[in-house]
Amino acid sequence: MIEIDGSYGEGGGQILRSAVAVSAITGTPVRIINIRKNRPRAGLSIQHIKSIELVGQMSDAKIEGLSPGSTTITFIPSEIRGGKYSLNIGTAGSISLVLQSITPVASFAPSPVSINVTGGTDVRWSPTIDYFKHVTMPALRMFGFKGTLQLLSRGYFPVGSGSVVIDIEPADLRGAIIDEHRGGPVRGISASSRLPSHVSWRQRDAARKYLESVGLEVGEIELDVRDDLSTGSSITLFSGFHGGSALGERGLPAEKVGTEAAINLANCLESDAAVDPFLCDQLITFMALSKGSSLITTSSVTSHAVTNMWIMEKLTGRRFTVEKNRNIVIQSA
Repeated sequence: MIEIDGSYGEGGGQILRSAVAVSAITGTPVRIINIRKNRPRAGLSIQHIKSIELVGQMSDAKIEGLSPGSTTITFIPSEIRGGKYSLNIGTAGSISLVLQSITPVASFAPSPVSINVTGGTDVRWSPTIDYFKHVTMPALRMFGFKGTLQLLSRGYFPVGSGSVVIDIEPADLRGAIIDEHRGGPVRGISASSRLPSHVSWRQRDAARKYLESVGLEVGEIELDVRDDLSTGSSITLFSGFHGGSALGERGLPAEKVGTEAAINLANCLESDAAVDPFLCDQLITFMALSKGSSLITTSSVTSHAVTNMWIMEKLTGRRFTVEKNRNIVIQSA
């Protein structure tokens, strides 16, 4: 059994998600201590528990210490199984963060996996569901990932109740070289639920105006106007393996939301690196689990990426090197 210090680096949920996923794939039991020790609310949250339970179901694992506030868990996996699964986070907890845990695990299943996840699709401190579908998943396909995502309903804070279905086929993951920016016109999705339809188009128009003002070519920005159970708005913009997003707030003009997303993307595109820093975080796990070496370039390395490289080296034996040239080059061997 390998012991993981959950307070290492940024000391958040990234350690849990990565360690449990790799444990399930490799069959190596793990004990994670000091979970979120340095956070205002230390220990496991409901969202963490639900995510770990799902990976446990998929790998027929024995789990100890899985309760709210727990700072230590033991995860002893058996064999990964295909089939249909469902998870209701029960809050507006991030669906995208759950998907980060299950996509690598499902790729190693002996048969197809279909998972219905209910929770927050567009919430703070995590990728929007549109980012995951249009930026993360295309990048994962570079490693041989085979999956499709269907958005059933959007979920905003605090109600949540968003729903997606992800279908994943078994895959022979291989190393990937992602070192050139795959450009093209900026595209995107401006979404709202239970709000006047003009909110979505005002977000879109403001985003387009800013992007064009800084010389970027803009393609279609779709409008997704819904009447789902939760109220809110969001906009996600993307070009190649770069994305920028923003969430609406009560009292915040839709124009400011659209402009914020556009600024976020434009800042990423100032570099000619292949992937944005937030996508880089998500690719580390696939770099470690794929056959052969991988290489990606990014404009900066986040604390999440540093933490994830540390976990992967500890659990898989792979080694990562980080070099700073014109861009930052991350390589696994």
